[in-house]
Order: sequence, then C-alpha cells, then structure tokens
Amino acid sequence: MDIDAVVGDVGSFDPELLQLPELSPFALKASPQIAEDLYAQWLSLPQTGRLVKSLIDDATAGIPINALGNSSSANAAGSNSLPSMFQAGSTPPLSPRSSSGSPRFSKLKTSPSSLRSPLKVVSEPVREAIPQFYFQNGRPPPKELQEHCLSRINDLFGGHMDGLQLHEFKLVSKELCKLPTFFSSAIFKKIDTSCSGIVTRDAFVRYWVDGNMLTMDTATQIFKILKQSDSNYLTQVDFKPILLELVATHPGLEFLHGTPEFQERYAETVIYRIFYYINRSGNGRLTLRELKRGNLIAAMQHADEEEDINKVLRYFSYEHFYVIYCKFWELDTDHDFLIDKENLIRYGNHALTYRIVDRVFSQIPRKFTSKVEGKMGYEDFVYFMLSEEDKSCEPSLEYWFKCIDLDGNGVLTPNELQFFYEEQLHRMECMAQEPVLFEDILCQIVDMIAPEREGYLTLADLKGCKLSGNVFNILFNLNKFIAFESRDPFLIRQEREDPTLTEWDRFAHREYIRLSMEEDGENASNGSVEVWDESLEAPF
Repeated sequence: MDIDAVVGDVGSFDPELLQLPELSPFALKASPQIAEDLYAQWLSLPQTGRLVKSLIDDATAGIPINALGNSSSANAAGSNSLPSMFQAGSTPPLSPRSSSGSPRFSKLKTSPSSLRSPLKVVSEPVREAIPQFYFQNGRPPPKELQEHCLSRINDLFGGHMDGLQLHEFKLVSKELCKLPTFFSSAIFKKIDTSCSGIVTRDAFVRYWVDGNMLTMDTATQIFKILKQSDSNYLTQVDFKPILLELVATHPGLEFLHGTPEFQERYAETVIYRIFYYINRSGNGRLTLRELKRGNLIAAMQHADEEEDINKVLRYFSYEHFYVIYCKFWELDTDHDFLIDKENLIRYGNHALTYRIVDRVFSQIPRKFTSKVEGKMGYEDFVYFMLSEEDKSCEPSLEYWFKCIDLDGNGVLTPNELQFFYEEQLHRMECMAQEPVLFEDILCQIVDMIAPEREGYLTLADLKGCKLSGNVFNILFNLNKFIAFESRDPFLIRQEREDPTLTEWDRFAHREYIRLSMEEDGENASNGSVEVWDESLEAPF
C-alpha cells in the first residue's frame, strides 16, 4: 500500500474518523497541517501497520471491511479499536460521551454525504402543506354542489335551446339564485352584457357557476350584482333598477301603475330609508360590511314573499312612504319640492324650537343635497323626519347629538343643554304651562342617562340608555316633552310588549290613519285600522 498516497488524502478525512478524543475536531479542521502530521505519525505505529495489513488481506479475500472497528481476520481479532498515539495519563480526560454516541457521528454513519462537512443536520423539518384559503374570485363550489346546480340549470334551460328572455328569467332568480324575484332584471343585465335580450345556458353557467357566485353568501351576491364593475361600494343609483322592478311587479303596488310619478317617489323614499339606517358612515357609499351588518337582506326577502307590502315595515311599507311624502307636501306650500326654515318650523304643529331648526339648516348634522342655499330637499327631509320621529335608533341619536354639540367636541355640557332648554322654558311660560327649572331638568337627565362621567354626556352614554330619545324631546320638542311627562303607564307597558314595533312604526301608523281619514272621510281608511290594535293610537 502506498502510504504517501494515503497521507495525500488526509484533507478529505473527517476529524471524527481519526478517533482522537484528546483533540477537538474543530481544531484539526482549522489546522490541516496538524492533522497531516498526526496522521503520518499514526501510520508509523506498529499496531497501525498490522491493522492496515489485515484490512488489505480482508479486501483481497473479498471479506466486508469495517473501517471503524475490528478486522474480520485473525490478525486483528484482539484489536477492538484504532490505536491512539497519546500515552495514557498524558492529558486530562474529556467528559464521557453519551451512550447513544455523538449525533453528528451517528448521522455520519448513515449519510455518505456527511463526509464532506463537520456540521451535520440531525433531521429535516416536516413540511405540512397548507390548503389554499384565499381565492381572488371567490371559493370554487364543491363538486357535489356544482353538479346539483348544473342539473337544475339543465332543467330550467332544457326547453329553451336559444336561451331565456327577461320575462322568463324570474324562475331562475328565485329557484337557482335564491334571490328575490325583483332582482331578475339586474342579474339578466349583468349576464347579457351585449344587450341581446337573451341569456343562454352557457352564459349563465359562466356567470353563476364558473364565477363562483354559487358559494357566496346572499349579501355578497347582492352586492356584486348591484355594484358597478369598477367600484367596491353601492350608491343610491345602484338600487334604482331593483326598486323600479319591485314597483312594477309587486301585487301590493299594482295601484301605482297609473301614476309613474309616485312610483318614482316611492322608490326614492325606500332608497333614502335604506341609506339612512345602513350607511352608517353617511358618505353615500354603502360597503359590503355595512350591507352584511344591516337587516336589508331579510327585508328584501320579506317583501318578495309578502303580498301586502304594508306589512313589510322595514324600508318597503307604502304607508310609511305615504306619511313621509304627505308631511313634506304639507310643509312645501309653494310645491317647488324645497322647504325653508319657516316651512320646517311648522312641523308637528310648531313642536320644534327655532334654535334647533337653525342647527338643522346649518347642516351640522348632515349636509343638504338640495344644492339650494337655505333650502331643504326631499331627501334631506326624509333624514330629518326619520330622526325626529324615532329618537331611539342610533342614526337619530347621532343626528341630534351633533345638533346639540355646539362646539363639536364630542360631549354635551350643561351649558349646551341649557342653551336649547331656555327656549322650551319660555314657550311653557307663554302657554301657561307650569315651568320646570333647568336645574330640575338636568337632574332628571342625569338620573335617566346615568353617564359614565359626571359633568357631561357622551354619545356612548346616550346609546347605552333606552330612554335617551326623551332627552332631546325635553330640549327642543315641547309637544313630546309634555306628552312624556303625562303619559299613561299602562299604555307605555303595552308599547313595550311588542319590541318589533319601533317609535317610527307607531307614529307612521297613526299618521296614515289621520291622513287617509282626512282624504276619504270617516268611512274610508283602506282597511288599515283593522290591521292594528287600538292601543297603538296616540295617547295625546
């Protein structure tokens, strides 16, 4: 054997193979010359010569060789380990190795590639595949759901090889899309982008199934159907098509077919009411989150299933529209569809104070959409009236809070409350009513609201109290203030027994009866009186 050749390959040896516990493998790696000298000295030892010879003999005889341990030949039978070049006791002992051996050494024996590096990886981390959880165009439908939907599509389109026309599409909206029937035109136009008047089976599959509309929740489906392709919100204009289709097809609104002007006004009023309650940011841009948090979807389903539209109290009741429109028409004496301060001061039989009307026309609670200086349009009046007649809802509380908050610092101080109550006190004196001093009123308000901190009221304090609406009545609505002070406890209990009816519902019902009786006489109330209990009548 060529000893020099063996020595020349020392650079490829791992220090672990030298089995020199007295020296660190890292020290040998850092100084290859030391390893070469030690290796040459080791080869010169007699025991090494015998070991090498026995290994050569075993290799010649074809016997497997254990390079790290004993030779299988008789010559090496008595040798259990590689000889050490250090004499016993010449160096202090190292700490004993673990019985399982060095992790790197164990890895070395099982991995041939480990001879190239002294740093060994004990184990590779297990990589777990994370399933896809985000889909840009919506989650694809499961196979079973998709097959069931395609089967239903084939049934509905089976007898119409050329496709469906608009008047034939309602069944698709109701049965397949599970949406109100008055959405059929909106869905049809979303698919029929070329305005051909026909929607084929393949076109519907591409939009509803391949577009993953099938797996979306109802609110998301409606949002994507109504919104413009380049927008991520809904505007009032986006609701116009479905409201006009509702007016044209709902059995409870057939009597409006001969009056297109009132069809338009009804649709506008419904849209204004939707944005008043749901668009909490008040910017006219209804987001998907706002749509999901509101109750509009349930109201739409109810309107589609209920033949009597007046039973759909949320947003769609024609009686509610009638009350709002007639109130506006009564105040708009010149019928230019605009009202000013003098018109609004007559609202509710002069119930409001001049100071609160001034705050409304200062556009502090909400910017007017009329674009005419000093004039309030119909949409502005809808917001005002909804706020005035139901001060228990959050949009109303926010509306009037902004009016009373003179400095806009987000809190109502006693000085601000007194500013508005002064006019109420003066009016009570003029009407020969027993005046109530502001100090007593302030104590009553504090007891009623129980604010978190003394000295001022916050919007959160008002929202946390069911009687907070009465605070505003005390400050600027004399009629409701007097009614609140003298109301029958039995009637109050009756009203609270049905929580589904809001203050607005009760007010709208009473006003509709009054207006209808004024128009048609005592014997004509369109059957509305029979629907409601007499306990809902005004107590004053």
